Parts: sequence; structure tokens; C-alpha cells
Amino acid sequence: MYSIKFKFEQKGLEPVTINNVEAGQSILEVALKNNIELHHNCGAVCACSTCHLYLEKGEDLVEELSDREEDFIDRAVNPRLNSRLGCQCVLLDDAEGEIEVTLPDQTQFLGE
Repeated sequence: MYSIKFKFEQKGLEPVTINNVEAGQSILEVALKNNIELHHNCGAVCACSTCHLYLEKGEDLVEELSDREEDFIDRAVNPRLNSRLGCQCVLLDDAEGEIEVTLPDQTQFLGE
């Protein structure tokens, strides 16, 4: 089982920790199931960069960064070395632990 802590760049939002998260889900799926807003314009098929997030802790607990994902991260707003797409961060079956992510300010995308 996993524990995922969601932090937010958007002012006024407090961190949220989701415990007992089962493997095989993406961080995007976990966010949506727990009413955490994370845009996902392409329907979670790695065809855009709207579910962009910063993976602060636990990179060894999710699937590795693919070339396709890296191409879309390059198009994201304010990409960093720890940038990932929430739809591609699938929790590994043979692991467990703590993951920490920071979600960029989602209001910056309202004009798109």
C-alpha cells in the first residue's frame, strides 16, 4: 500500500495525504478519486501536459519516465527536473511507500 501526499502551489489549499492507496493506479487516478483537481485534457493517454506535477518523493515507486512523457513535459508550464505527468506515474505492483507530489497552480490553465 502507498501513502500519497498532495501539496499545492495554489494559495489557500492545504496539503492532503491519501493513505492505503493500492498499486496499479496512476497518481492522476488517485487524485480524481479523492476529489483533488488535476486537469487531464487528453483523458490520461499521455497526449498533452495538463496533468503535469512535480514528483518530490518516491520516484522509485512509480513507472519510469518514458521518452513520450518527456516530450510532453517539455511543453508543460514551468517544467523542472522532477516534472512528471500524473497519468504516467503508475504505482508499481511490487513496491510500497510514501510518495509526495506538488501540483502546480491549476488556475494558470484556465485560459487554455
